Amino acid sequence: MITWVTDAPAHHLLKNHPAIDRVLTTAEVDLLQLSALEFEVALVIDKSLKAVGIVKRTTVDQIFGFTVNVKNGAIIPATEAANELWQLGLDDNQKFFVNQKPETQLMIEALELGEYQRDDYWLPLTYQEELQAGERRASWLQGKSYIIGVNTGCSHVIAHKKLTVAYQRKMIQELQQRFSDAQIVLLGGPEDTERNQQIAEGLSVISSATTSGLRDGLVSVACCDIVITGDSLGMHMAIAQKKQVIAWFGPTCAHEIDIFDRGSKILTQSPCAPCWKRTCEKDIMCYDQVRLGDIIDAVKSSRANCLSRGSTSVDSAIEAL
Repeated sequence: MITWVTDAPAHHLLKNHPAIDRVLTTAEVDLLQLSALEFEVALVIDKSLKAVGIVKRTTVDQIFGFTVNVKNGAIIPATEAANELWQLGLDDNQKFFVNQKPETQLMIEALELGEYQRDDYWLPLTYQEELQAGERRASWLQGKSYIIGVNTGCSHVIAHKKLTVAYQRKMIQELQQRFSDAQIVLLGGPEDTERNQQIAEGLSVISSATTSGLRDGLVSVACCDIVITGDSLGMHMAIAQKKQVIAWFGPTCAHEIDIFDRGSKILTQSPCAPCWKRTCEKDIMCYDQVRLGDIIDAVKSSRANCLSRGSTSVDSAIEAL
């Protein structure tokens, strides 16, 4: 029996997941429920006092991942298996240049979940969401052959993981000139609403809803064939929905992301990347040094894969309508 605890609103992504029995948030009312339960195993993947503190609110026989030195508050590996992932948080050279394992592999190994088998993401839509995606995709296509979703933003934690409005407008114009059979859809969350309006001004694009919640955003991603994105939640949604993913990387580490041979990873030409800095004072930013030609070439390759792939589950939902 699996209980998953996460911050809101991420819990919406896990609701109705067939492998998860109970989803709780870090709200006090949910932690009261957690305190009534007992577990044989706790898996703590966040290196934070908050995550370890949540485990302290319940009864657990064994912890894998990370725990705390109660005397000084330092986060430490709960078992030797988590030491590699822990060390990456202490050594930039190791994290940025030496390590070549994706984060998924590091987590599997740190949590002692068996031999790493490169299991794909598993975040299914419900049946009703599949139908909704089918209807939405049909309304968006408007005679075009496939849909390119442009995930325009990211969270505020590392704001430099998103391209500028001017860059994205130029990119869209180039895409429309090169790929006239593609429909362009802007994707994003509430923090991207105004930004998407600026990007869309005067352009023939479709703007998806940005304030309808994470599950609705997941449905919009599922409607697309190709998703162009920075290293963000939208990127992970696209990977989970098995889209052709064209992900660009500036401040973060491309090798930590596995796109499962569906699409391309594009690296900034900035010599100081990756850095994981939350602020930057450079005159020329890493997002200004992403080659548009590389994105166009990646779309060309992904387009060929889309057109040769046949129908998707969403296409099947359209047929079912």
